[in-house]
Amino acid sequence: MPILIAITFLWAFSFSLIGVYLAGQVDAWFSVLMRVALATLVFLPFLQLGQIKPKIALQLMLCGAFQLGIMYGFYYQSFLYLSVPEVLLFTVMTPIYITLLNDILDRRLNIGFIISALIAIIGAIAIRYQTIDEGYLKGLLIVQGANLCFAAGQVGYKRIIAKERADLPQRTVFAWFFIGALVVVIPCYLLLGNPNKLPTTGLQWSILTYLGVVASGIGYFAWNKGATMVNVGTLAVANNLLIPAGILVNVIFWNHDADILRLSIGAGIILLALVVNDKFNQKIDQQKT
Repeated sequence: MPILIAITFLWAFSFSLIGVYLAGQVDAWFSVLMRVALATLVFLPFLQLGQIKPKIALQLMLCGAFQLGIMYGFYYQSFLYLSVPEVLLFTVMTPIYITLLNDILDRRLNIGFIISALIAIIGAIAIRYQTIDEGYLKGLLIVQGANLCFAAGQVGYKRIIAKERADLPQRTVFAWFFIGALVVVIPCYLLLGNPNKLPTTGLQWSILTYLGVVASGIGYFAWNKGATMVNVGTLAVANNLLIPAGILVNVIFWNHDADILRLSIGAGIILLALVVNDKFNQKIDQQKT
């Protein structure tokens, strides 16, 4: 969990950086391409081709294609219709997608995971609610596409690594994750990108470099590794911790009109979800023993 919390605060800045400096100014698919390409370059030197079977490499590529490639395509487009806090708010469904996808694969229904995810969603909704306006529905649907892809990648990666040997150094195979994302974003940029909307300022290039090397490269590796170290319920709740953290960063640096009281209440409810999830896990462990 400490790894997931650390990356949550790292990613909290990404929403505002994209919403304030890139969205509507820099072509979304170019932003995605640069982030994924830089992240791939970070991990290519660590790649050891003989560490895993080709089938597992393809599965990791598929995880990257969904969690990073396709997800980013939805994610960047959503900022054209929604504010930063709205994008954050609409990610509240990710925990439910994580829980349900995992349960579907296991052919079972774990009520404890679902309850903890629902509490986290209540906390996220308590933070901010805005009435429907132009672009609301379209933005909501786009974010849900991103949520589904992000959830699918996390669940898939966690399950794949769980089947491998315990001493497998994940850094030596994680490049496959980013290569899978590249397979998606390169043709998407060539087909859908606008070469007339490339970055025009040093600040925009710097932000893209940071997002690619740090937020995507280091961030996704650490997040997915952290996901393999916790249960699915905790992973689901950790996804919603990003919402209060992201809104807090947005409030402190760019948006001073947010409701601090609602932010605090929502964050408290999300933390309660962690406690509830831990109680259910203790009961499950006791039943197994």
